[in-house]
Amino acid sequence: MKKIRKGDDVIILAGKDKGKRGTVNKIVEQDYVQVQGVNAVKKHQKPNPSTGATGGIVNFDLPIHVSNVAIYNPASKKGDRVGFGYNSDQKKMRVFRSNGEKI
Repeated sequence: MKKIRKGDDVIILAGKDKGKRGTVNKIVEQDYVQVQGVNAVKKHQKPNPSTGATGGIVNFDLPIHVSNVAIYNPASKKGDRVGFGYNSDQKKMRVFRSNGEKI
């Protein structure tokens, strides 16, 4: 079970976007996540008539290492670590380490 999943609200811990919050759009490989609006770059792209791609400056988000993000805890309004616990049906679930609440 992964600690960070697609759709989680995260806060950035390190890098040029430190302190920003965003939502995980995609898990890239195993250790990288793509967060909406974080690590944004511009790329100058040539037109490609065979694929129908127009040229120009394209904005997109690059992946960031999972160690540089923490899941956002709305109760404490800070980033938090993720632990694992079991509910009453003995199913594994993710919990916040600081207060033990279910994610």
